[in-house]
Amino acid sequence: MRIEDALFSMQDAAYRDFQRRLIPGVDPQAILGVRTPQLRALAKSLRGTPQAEAFLRDLPHALFEENQLHAFLIAQERDFGACLGLVHHFLPHVDNWATCDQLIPAALAGDLPRLLPEIRRWLADGHPYTVRFGLVCLLRWYLGDAFDASQLEMAAALRREEYYVNMAVAWYFAEALSRQYEATYPFIENRRLPPWTHNRAIRKALESAKIPPERKARLRGLRV
Repeated sequence: MRIEDALFSMQDAAYRDFQRRLIPGVDPQAILGVRTPQLRALAKSLRGTPQAEAFLRDLPHALFEENQLHAFLIAQERDFGACLGLVHHFLPHVDNWATCDQLIPAALAGDLPRLLPEIRRWLADGHPYTVRFGLVCLLRWYLGDAFDASQLEMAAALRREEYYVNMAVAWYFAEALSRQYEATYPFIENRRLPPWTHNRAIRKALESAKIPPERKARLRGLRV
């Protein structure tokens, strides 16, 4: 069965209508309403097949679910170099926050020093979802043992107009406040972020169960 036919066979009209409200900017007619577990199962069934290899080369896709499937197929690649090549090929065609955030290629986390220069290039890219992907990589993999304060500088230096980029900056700083508070707090205290992003980062931090009440009280006093 062709991949497109398989996707159409799994569409759910009620779920489609729900998704269309959540993903503005994507043509509603391009969203079928296929649930994520079904897409993951399809990706697993296609792994390593010539059909999957052809699909990964064939960009751009017409359907939102094709992009989702593409992300899940990339996530199955275990070699760092091959995975990075697939990510580079795909990122210019990512057109929404959901596909961006569900592109989680674990192979890239296997060599974080080698990945960091790629993230710097992604953050400097003109495509908003490439920038967001770089920020989400920092959030997922660089707030633990691989953390360095220079990464906060990378995110704080961004000056973009796109909502989903600025939301990702706010998300990153909120998570950094929960995991690397001492290094991150001065960025908030000294108002290093644009006002909207600054306030949104504080808002998301206040919603976090990982930040203790006394720190939240300090953050509340820094809203602008």
